[in-house]
Amino acid sequence: MESYQEITRYEFMQFFRDDEKQNELSPDDRIEIFSTILLGSSDITKKILDSILSDYCVPNLIIIDTNDDKEQLD
Repeated sequence: MESYQEITRYEFMQFFRDDEKQNELSPDDRIEIFSTILLGSSDITKKILDSILSDYCVPNLIIIDTNDDKEQLD
């Protein structure tokens, strides 16, 4: 097991908000962080996904919100 220096929430957020530090992360690192950081399904909403698509200029995808459980299973 690798040992690492313990960091505080404040230090983590400083790193996260530092563009130069972010540039040290590989594309795989970024995908891993992005895909694991949310707490659960309540964090994944149409509004958040639409915002992400907009922020990253992804015009070829749309999110459809449905409350019909049957449609979600098909």
